[in-house]
Amino acid sequence: MPPDHAPPLGIIMLDTRFERPPGDVGHPASWPFPVLFEVVRGATARRVVGGQDADLADAFVAAGEALRARGAVGVITSCGFLAARQRALAARMSLPLATSSLMQLPLIDRCLPGGKRAGVVTYDADALTPAHFVEVGADPATPVVGLPANGALRGLIEREAAYDAAALARDVLEAAGALIARGDIGAVVMECTNLPPFSRAVADAFGVPVFDVVTLGRWFHSGLTQTRYQ
Repeated sequence: MPPDHAPPLGIIMLDTRFERPPGDVGHPASWPFPVLFEVVRGATARRVVGGQDADLADAFVAAGEALRARGAVGVITSCGFLAARQRALAARMSLPLATSSLMQLPLIDRCLPGGKRAGVVTYDADALTPAHFVEVGADPATPVVGLPANGALRGLIEREAAYDAAALARDVLEAAGALIARGDIGAVVMECTNLPPFSRAVADAFGVPVFDVVTLGRWFHSGLTQTRYQ
């Protein structure tokens, strides 16, 4: 359980209704500290993934300010595609903001052995553009593999199918395997904030480090709430 005395991390949530098990960004048990949630109404996954969310900027900022008023010390979001809005939204918020797991890419790449690089498993490879990577300081040529358009995650989020953990795991492992098959992948980054429940399976299957929104949020919160040593 998260320690009661730790200040909370704020999480701006898209407007969704699907199941979120432990490990998902939207489940409190995913976090070793308290979290607070604010939903941006009208911010559907398809609008944000498709980049059709520019008119929601004020609503995202308002959600961040509401989280600040409730006691949050920083803010993350529930969609990695909001990387495209990182600088614009951060400039307007009172709290530090980390929109996307993709923000970890520049650091990860610099930690890997020679000849190795990070690759990304994403909700939608066609929608994840070089501009998303440039916005967070990552290599625009970062290798990307998407989950299938007719797969379990799209079905869950866009077609209101039931949560099928086994099918989701198969899709994620297949996508990660396609990345690893390149031969130069030394780490995997999960763009989608619904994928951390499968990060351990990818790490175990392929023997590489795996980073996701939970690793981002833990790092981010640790700097916002420094340990007292004396």
